Amino acid sequence: MEEINYIKNNLKIYNTLTGKKELFKTIHKKHVGIYVCGPTVYNHLHLGNCRTFVSFDIVFRYLKHLGYKVRYVRNITDVGHLENDLEDKISKKSRIEGLEPMEIVQKYTLSFHNLLSILNVLPPSIEPTATGHLIEQIDMIKELIKRNLAYEINGSVYFNLKEYKKLYPYGILSKNKIDKLFNKKLNFSEEKRNLQDFSLWKRAHPSHIMSWNSPWGKGFPGWHIECTAMSTKYLGEIFDIHGGGIDLKFPHHECELAQAIGVYNKNYLAHYWMHTNMLTLNGKKMSKSTGNFLELKDLIHNKFCKKTFFPSIIRFFILQSHYRSVMDFSNQGLMNAEKGYYRIMKAVKILKNLHPKTLTMNHHVFDVFYWIKSCYKAINDDFNIPLLISHLFEATHVVNSFSINDIGKSHVNLLKKYMIYFVFDILGLQEQKKEINPSEEKFQILIERLIKFRTEARKQKNWILSDRIREELSYIGIPFHDDKLF
Repeated sequence: MEEINYIKNNLKIYNTLTGKKELFKTIHKKHVGIYVCGPTVYNHLHLGNCRTFVSFDIVFRYLKHLGYKVRYVRNITDVGHLENDLEDKISKKSRIEGLEPMEIVQKYTLSFHNLLSILNVLPPSIEPTATGHLIEQIDMIKELIKRNLAYEINGSVYFNLKEYKKLYPYGILSKNKIDKLFNKKLNFSEEKRNLQDFSLWKRAHPSHIMSWNSPWGKGFPGWHIECTAMSTKYLGEIFDIHGGGIDLKFPHHECELAQAIGVYNKNYLAHYWMHTNMLTLNGKKMSKSTGNFLELKDLIHNKFCKKTFFPSIIRFFILQSHYRSVMDFSNQGLMNAEKGYYRIMKAVKILKNLHPKTLTMNHHVFDVFYWIKSCYKAINDDFNIPLLISHLFEATHVVNSFSINDIGKSHVNLLKKYMIYFVFDILGLQEQKKEINPSEEKFQILIERLIKFRTEARKQKNWILSDRIREELSYIGIPFHDDKLF
């Protein structure tokens, strides 16, 4: 098993910053700091959003499995941001639903937590909110102004990319060239010095509900400054992993990185940048703004497919594609995931109920040690979960085809142990519990009342009645042995 321990500690991660897979080395021994950008809470999550959070749940689970003490920070953006300088998302939703902005925030924060809980996504170590860290954001903006990397105009503050470029390279994460970012003129604030400068603090219009006091007047923070402030507050000026969806790589993550470098004068914000790819629907990116999206509840409550699906099947479907690859949703894909899920669960059930003492000694056709090493190699190769799943199917075939004797008596417990590790602890799948429908529940109550009634009859020595009830219960398959009453 020494070889297995060696493999477990050779994790490679694809780093967006360098464009290659790198051996994962922590900044602090046995400790890992992770920051993942959470949602702006103005609507329910769609399935594409879920893919990002499920993917980083695997990262969180696996690092904990390896023995690291992980501080996982995932924020909640509860400040609306302007759409084309017109109306922010939270205020817009507030107007549509007739609720106060913070009621919208509360409603969809609860929805976010509920949906991730359904998918068995572990809660983060810390979940900071943007409105809870305005002081840190304002302090960071003040520092950027002091370093001449930001400027204030009419109550708004902008990041000065022209001055930043004199000191540091820009575009190191997204590989964008600043001079080629815009090929056509877009709507932008004319008060900015440069087209590419982005907002750190926006002056609030008197009708804008979500606004706060600042040294520059009433306003609200820019989107990018929130995450820089919250990540560094809880993880330090440089931490291990920063993650999010690929759509955040630019401009959000690029701007986060520039802000952190500008404030702390360090080369990086995070050593490893990880990005999940898109989950598409009808071959197009899932997006609420275009109406091309699918919500988790649509799959669970039979609003999209011809049947309902247990949430772990949806999670299993998401995990069947590598997190860096584009994944297209389809009914057939979900149906195939369902079949695969039940095959694995059947094997796990057989292993749980298996007693190695009943097995006969046989030649080791299935090498459990090699299988375990192969599973770890798959995860260590930039979280190649589809390859891990293929190894799980390999073991599943052996177990479900009653070839368990090919494993050998002494290794069955080892296979059982690691199947549970991979299926439940790392992949985070759950066993489907048999649901009791109302008629079954009433039937159970009736049986319990009959048994209670028979006990009373026996106490009264009404043997004819008690025997008759016992015979009737036995007839429907409920035999039992009486204990002595006296």
